[in-house]
Amino acid sequence: MELPQTIPEALVAAAHRFGDRDAVVMNGLRISFRRLKEDAAAIAGSFRASGLRKGDRLAIWAPNSVNWIVVSLAAACMGAIIVPLNTRLKGKEAADILRRCRARMLVTVGNFLGTDYLSMLQDELIPDLENVLLLSGSSSAQCQFIGWQAFIDVRPIAPPAADFDFSEILPNDVCDILYTSGTTGQPKGVVCSHQQNIRVYSAWGKAVGLRAGDRYLIVNPLFHSFGFKAGLLACLIAGATMYPMETFDVALMSELISSESITVLPGPPTIFQSLLAFTLTSTVNFTSLRLAVTGAASVPPILIRQMREQLGFRDVLTAYGLTESAGTVTICPLGTSDEIVANRCGRPIPGVEVQCWDEAGTPVQVGAEGEVVVRGYNIMQGYFEDDAATRQTIDSGGWLHTGDVGVLDENGFLRITDRKKDMYIAGGFNCYPAEIERIMSNHPAIAQVAVIGIPDERLGEVGKAFVVAQPGALPEIAEIMAWCRVNMANYKVPRQLELVASLPTNAAGKVQKFALRELYAD
Repeated sequence: MELPQTIPEALVAAAHRFGDRDAVVMNGLRISFRRLKEDAAAIAGSFRASGLRKGDRLAIWAPNSVNWIVVSLAAACMGAIIVPLNTRLKGKEAADILRRCRARMLVTVGNFLGTDYLSMLQDELIPDLENVLLLSGSSSAQCQFIGWQAFIDVRPIAPPAADFDFSEILPNDVCDILYTSGTTGQPKGVVCSHQQNIRVYSAWGKAVGLRAGDRYLIVNPLFHSFGFKAGLLACLIAGATMYPMETFDVALMSELISSESITVLPGPPTIFQSLLAFTLTSTVNFTSLRLAVTGAASVPPILIRQMREQLGFRDVLTAYGLTESAGTVTICPLGTSDEIVANRCGRPIPGVEVQCWDEAGTPVQVGAEGEVVVRGYNIMQGYFEDDAATRQTIDSGGWLHTGDVGVLDENGFLRITDRKKDMYIAGGFNCYPAEIERIMSNHPAIAQVAVIGIPDERLGEVGKAFVVAQPGALPEIAEIMAWCRVNMANYKVPRQLELVASLPTNAAGKVQKFALRELYAD
């Protein structure tokens, strides 16, 4: 079968091939592939009626839901570019991205888990934002917005299914901009096209053995490439049923696995550790589980064994990727031994090159360490309106410099030996110290701050901040921590904070993070 070239083509193909099979199941609601296409086309019409045009940016700041899926597909059908926002962002962080991507529409939710997203933005100036759509709930914000039902009620009548025409969407049109913080601390928008997303996640699905009729529990947030691309898009291409979870709840997850006979469960190692802990106190039926894909952090060999023996997974695979590579670079194919899965992150997907280079830009010998560089159709089109940062990341030969250090073995399997210089991963979320330091520097009592990642039994890693106080200031650690929780997403908030007289620096005045790591180790 010929591979679709755009997301609308993939949606039409799925509706044709899988028809009345379940495409999305959540909270008792079941939507077929045919209905999903019809709903997406109708909402695309509503977007057009509201003034949204091809190439406009539509931001989605909401937890996983059926409507999140419909909205993202509707945007793709009319050529709008989706900009997913992390639901843990605070108002200032979200507003910064909305301003810089010049979003014309924001799709969000009302009060969710005690957070009124729109209220966090009401004091922010966002010049290009014209419309706000609430997928659910209501908001106390003093600004204009429209509710989901009202938006549906005023939409134009959808054309018959046979008349749907998505031909104006081209393979190389931009599909999404996912913002990821860089080493400078300034979030950068990673631009990807329809075609590369389709090609990458067709290859991903084939490599892991995702197939029509699979029941895929999407615990990973849809605002992340792991949820949106390796979840929503991979399921759409393969014909698997999506089960999006609004929040991570191990009891609910266990109940869904049992009642819906879930077969596929990707996610960071913390998800599987939570499931294993849950089984100690509950009797649950996990016999349907077949496939797990992980890789957001190193995977202990004992965890793989427990996932097989206690959770019943037949296939446990690891992968490696970054937002700039459309989320995927390498993956362990089916049948890979547990030893390799635990110590490698797979081979490059077809059509993608991976090498390890020394500091001179020369490929190193097999088995030697070097910076991981990647080239292929999966590489982003660039950072949104940031040519300088793009040139720093993608060289003239088309190689993406990941900043990760790795080793390629004689069979082409990649092993990551060190993460990006300063980045650490807390519970599956990438944390960039430079961004956290930039935010903390706004605290009136902080003169200097440096953040490093330290080991944590539950989350894998967490942040530790070393703070130099402003002259004459007597900051309280508890007060600074409370300030951090108000001003940044909770996964970024350092779990430890230490007041120091000074930070170790080199001759150029740059903070020596290795010295701070040694200080922590001591």
